[in-house]
Amino acid sequence: MRASLTPMIHVPDVRAAADWYAAIGFDVLDIGEDGVEPVFALLGCGDGRLMLNAGGRASDAPRREADLYLHATDVDALFAQIGDRAVVVEPPHDTFYGMREFIIRDLNGFWLTFGQPTTETP
Repeated sequence: MRASLTPMIHVPDVRAAADWYAAIGFDVLDIGEDGVEPVFALLGCGDGRLMLNAGGRASDAPRREADLYLHATDVDALFAQIGDRAVVVEPPHDTFYGMREFIIRDLNGFWLTFGQPTTETP
């Protein structure tokens, strides 16, 4: 089977979430409205896609039901660009499994981990 995966997260305010993701570099590819307000948005980040759907809730819980993992080419430069626009869970660091990563929370409490392979693989 050939398929591509587009994660969907449920958010309380699709417009606010789409605007937040756009502010950190995502492309807003489509927004669907029910005649009154946005009910979904399709976002792009490189070759990846993310769908936002109405009906979710914000959370201050330590973790959400889903985390997003994004591969980046220069984690440190990216953190310098967007690290002050979000709650930082973990600043850039090297992991035991051969990745350099940082983790932020979006406006609804979802974790976004940005990672790139280190030159040293465990």
